[in-house]
Amino acid sequence: MIVAIGHDLIEIDRIRAMLEREGRRAEKLFAPAELAYVARLSDPAPSLAARFAAKEAFQKVWPRPHGWRDVWVERERTPDGPFPFTPPVLGFAPAIAAELRAGGLVAHLTLTHTKEHASAVVVLERP
Repeated sequence: MIVAIGHDLIEIDRIRAMLEREGRRAEKLFAPAELAYVARLSDPAPSLAARFAAKEAFQKVWPRPHGWRDVWVERERTPDGPFPFTPPVLGFAPAIAAELRAGGLVAHLTLTHTKEHASAVVVLERP
């Protein structure tokens, strides 16, 4: 059963401007794994914007505020698969992960971006 749906849309230039203006702020907004993932990209702004949108979309389905680095996007390498990385999933700080488990909840994530916008949808489900 679907418990909640959260969606967020952000302008990629907003994240690009933040990175240019105050690059160190990215370390406060994004988990180390997220920063490592985008470090290999020639333009990290679209991927970071999608990750920012994912954090916002999750906040819309979660009953309490959380820190920026308490929720992150994970992707694993798939050396033998048809795609270089697995689909994105949300990772959680221990307290949020425990609360999800206790409530029997699963969070599903999808990300997308164009040249101008990034978007994320989070579906909170109780299977």
